Amino acid sequence: MKIRKIFIFLLLILVLFGSYQYYLYQKYQDRPMPTDLHPLVKQARDDLIKRTASIGIPILITDDFRSIADQDQIYEQGRTTEGSVVTYAKGGESYHNYGLAIDFALLPQPDQASWDMEYDGNNNGKSDWMEVVEIAKDLGFSWGGDFTRFKDYPHLQMDFGLSIRDLQRGKRPSDVLDE
Repeated sequence: MKIRKIFIFLLLILVLFGSYQYYLYQKYQDRPMPTDLHPLVKQARDDLIKRTASIGIPILITDDFRSIADQDQIYEQGRTTEGSVVTYAKGGESYHNYGLAIDFALLPQPDQASWDMEYDGNNNGKSDWMEVVEIAKDLGFSWGGDFTRFKDYPHLQMDFGLSIRDLQRGKRPSDVLDE
């Protein structure tokens, strides 16, 4: 008799947990995809450009918000189309798709983007690339060069504590921020 009560209790807990998970899934599931950079990311991007320029390091934002279709096209590069593989993220698997990421390059000349991580154009004895990264981190970005699996050196993102899975389920930064 006691084992039966324990079994019923555990079954009840399991049903309640499953119902709660279903509620959370339904709560966020039908939310529209973003169509632009998140306002806080946009502001940090603009601040990054200004702060790096003020120390003699002009930068170019080479990518920011990216639609799922654009992401799928980039994913195919080096797989079914010419070029090198540049991402392991399919559409919906990148923070770019949710307006939470940017990519940058240095601008040693006005029309010449550079991804040279050793370049010191402001001649202060430090890598301009790493100076940009330091400022970006100060603004709240995470750097792709710190990723453990795939180093993405031009990549900066603000995830606001949300995983790709959270974002795919419809959670957005406004769910975790007091905006």
